[in-house]
Amino acid sequence: MPITVNLPTILSKLADGARVVEADASAAPTVGAVVDHLVDRYPGLGPRLRDDGGQPYPFVTFYLNDDDIRFNGGFAAAVQDGDEVTIVPAIAGG
Repeated sequence: MPITVNLPTILSKLADGARVVEADASAAPTVGAVVDHLVDRYPGLGPRLRDDGGQPYPFVTFYLNDDDIRFNGGFAAAVQDGDEVTIVPAIAGG
């Protein structure tokens, strides 16, 4: 069973309109590897998800099965088959 990555509408535009993308846990054993896999498939997402050092931006929240990865190892958080990664960028407004 693959890992499911949920993208918000604003980011799905950079993933050929895909709101849900799958990754293989054996090829991507951490959240960071899942993000790498996602960026390999959709390079336009890279600058929106992580900085030049490969770390997540503070204004983009990554959830692993409803848990914020900032409190669970960050990009080093381990993933397993069937897990869900949800990406939520901050949206400014007034």
